Amino acid sequence: MQRRNFLRNIGMGGFAVSLSSFISPAGFSSIPTANSNELLPKGLSIGDTIGIVSPASAIFESEPYEIAVESFEAMGLKVKLGEFVTNRFGHLGGKDEERAKEFNDMFRDPDVNAVIALRGGSGAARILDKIDYEAIAKNPKIFIGYSDITALHLAIYSRTGLVTFHGPLAVSTWNKFSYSIFKQMLFDKQALLLENPKDIGDNLTQVTNRIRTITPGIAQGTLLGGNLSVLTGIMGSQYFPAQWENKILYLEDIGEQIYAIDRMMTQLKLGGVLDKISGFVFGKCTGCDPGSGYGSFTLEEVIDHYIKPLKIPAFSGAMFGHISDNSTIPNGLRAEINADKGTIQMLNPAVR
Repeated sequence: MQRRNFLRNIGMGGFAVSLSSFISPAGFSSIPTANSNELLPKGLSIGDTIGIVSPASAIFESEPYEIAVESFEAMGLKVKLGEFVTNRFGHLGGKDEERAKEFNDMFRDPDVNAVIALRGGSGAARILDKIDYEAIAKNPKIFIGYSDITALHLAIYSRTGLVTFHGPLAVSTWNKFSYSIFKQMLFDKQALLLENPKDIGDNLTQVTNRIRTITPGIAQGTLLGGNLSVLTGIMGSQYFPAQWENKILYLEDIGEQIYAIDRMMTQLKLGGVLDKISGFVFGKCTGCDPGSGYGSFTLEEVIDHYIKPLKIPAFSGAMFGHISDNSTIPNGLRAEINADKGTIQMLNPAVR
């Protein structure tokens, strides 16, 4: 799988912003599956503390930690590093038990206001059965990350209903674009309209960051999704959301050949997910190409094959995924998409 190449990267991260009964893990109490009610975390304020955890792959040099800490301090936040955040076990950021303990401790810690994943890569799914979902439900906090962190977003939503955030990692590029969305959504508590930048530069028309309408129309639903390969990787488990009716599925990926994208979309079709959703948004598929061989589909052809027959509002080209200008998407929040304009309108603020 070409996605393995991402393990060598420390994380990459854009929408322009305008206003407008389960079986419980061993040792933890059973809690009900999430219903349609949104559980919102508390918003951030200057002086709050953000905890950095490493639930997936490891970082092997010291500089990325320094840059991450300095970035959050520049936002006016204090930083607490997880107990095992600098550990390494193979390519992972510590043993499974260590990474799960660190994650649970951050949600239990009353002095920590938000939690962010150090990086993605691989390994988050290995700790899903060790997460204390009851503690998360009792201490709802902002949790942010993307790529392999999709496994945690889906599991947390499935078990608690907590709105989490598919957005930049601690070691992502925190430029003005990414920070602007992060601040307006999580500090200022705004219900944002997310749309691609309209700056055409010296061109006569927009060349970069274009939206492609797959099926026109407007749809409302709960945003649910993330990285395609990670999402399909936990299908069939107790941590995969069971209800996909009235959901807007959003997807992105990196380093996958087109035949693999086709296989994963087939899995979503055969698993009944695609036939239930009310809307569809595809972000960026960075480094996804046909590879060698004769007669490959294009990514556009694969997406159209599975999405057009659904006759639901759908578009691609949204600026979230493995890109520097990475948007923050509130996973589990109700929104409205306009497939003609390529926009996502949050229907309510994502934090309280």
